[in-house]
Amino acid sequence: MKFLHLGDLHLGKTLSDFDLIEDQRYILNQILGIAEKESIDGVLIAGDVYDKSVPREAATKLLDEFLIKLAKKRIKVFMVSGNHDSDERLNYGSTLFASNQIFISAVFDGTLHKQSFADGDTEIDIYMLPFVKASQVRHYFPEEEIASYDDAVRIIIRNTPINKKNKNILLAHQFVAGKGDDPALAGSESIGTQSVGMVEKIGYDCFDDFDYVALGHIHSPQRVGRDEVRYSGSPLKYSLSEANNEKSVPVITVTAEERVQIELVPLKPKRGMRHMKGTLKELLDKKNVKATEDFIYATLTDEDIINDAMGIFQQVYPNTVRIDYDNSHTREIEQVDISKIAENKSFPELIGDFYRLMYGCEISEEEMDVMRTAAREAGVINEAY
Repeated sequence: MKFLHLGDLHLGKTLSDFDLIEDQRYILNQILGIAEKESIDGVLIAGDVYDKSVPREAATKLLDEFLIKLAKKRIKVFMVSGNHDSDERLNYGSTLFASNQIFISAVFDGTLHKQSFADGDTEIDIYMLPFVKASQVRHYFPEEEIASYDDAVRIIIRNTPINKKNKNILLAHQFVAGKGDDPALAGSESIGTQSVGMVEKIGYDCFDDFDYVALGHIHSPQRVGRDEVRYSGSPLKYSLSEANNEKSVPVITVTAEERVQIELVPLKPKRGMRHMKGTLKELLDKKNVKATEDFIYATLTDEDIINDAMGIFQQVYPNTVRIDYDNSHTREIEQVDISKIAENKSFPELIGDFYRLMYGCEISEEEMDVMRTAAREAGVINEAY
C-alpha cells in the first residue's frame, strides 16, 4: 500500500494582511494530483489541520472540498488533531466520516485507536494519536508517574497492544527530538531547552515499535533519529524563516517483506516567498525585478527612512509582506543596552529617545499625542500622561 504524509496544513492562515486560502487550495489540488499519479491508498494528516481553534468558514469549506475529492477517488484519510486545532470541532462527524473511509482521531479518550487493513500479504495497523498534554494522559492513567510529555506518550504506547508481525504506522502531533539534536525549526515555532510551541520534547526512540511515524508540528520537512520517523513539514511557506525551504510530501510504500520506502515528492506553490536586501532603487530597478507575484520581505539599506516605502514597493511587488531597514541607525540601536534604557525616564522621554535613534530628529507634538493615545488604549500608561 502507498500512503501520502501531510501535516500542518494551517487552513485559514494569513500572511500579514494576505489571505492564503487560494494558495492553500492550489497546493491541495497539487497534492490530489500527486495522490492520483502515485496511486495513493491513504493520506495521513498529522495535525494542525486548521490555523485557529475556531476556523473561519473559508477554511472549513476548503477542508470539506479536499476530503470530498479524496473520498471520490476512494483514497482513505487518517487525520489527528494538532495544538492549533479544536479537538471537539475537528472530531465533529467523525463517526459518519468513517463510513467514507475518513478516519479522524481528535480527542484522546485513554486509548490509542487504530485502523487495520490488509493488502495481499501485507497487514497494516495505523495508530492515530491526537495532540496530547501530560495532564490529559494522567487522567486516564492515575497510577502512573507522568511528569512530562515524554512520559505521557511512552505510557500510552506501553498500554497499547502492538502486533509486531504487522506493519505499524503511527500518526502523532508532538515535538519529537533525536539524541542530542532538536529538529530544525521554521514558521512561528519557538524553542527553549525543553519545548517548541509550549510542547515538551519527546525522544524518537519511544516509537521503536513503529515502521513509520508520520509527525506534525514542525514546519521544516525532516527525519528525526531515523528515516522512518519524519516530519512532512507544512505544504506552504508560512514565515520568512521558511523562505529557503524546499517543500515536499513524503510518499510511503509499505510491503510485508521490506522496510518502508520513502520518496519525497516536491511541491511547487502558486506564489514563492523571497527575502530581498538592498537600496530601494536597486531592488526596484527593472533589470532586477522578477516573479512580481511572490510574497516579499524586503530589507532596505537606505540611510534615510523612505516615506511610504511599502506603497512604493507594492506597486511593483503587490504581495510585499514586510519592509524593514538595515543601516547605520538600526545597527546603532542594536548596540543599545535596553536593560537600562527605561531607568528613571518618563513615557515621553522614552518615546523621544527612540524617535531620535530611529529618525535622527525630534518627535513632533502631534506625533507624541498619537503615541500617548495608542499607549493609553493598550494600557501601557494612564491618563496622567
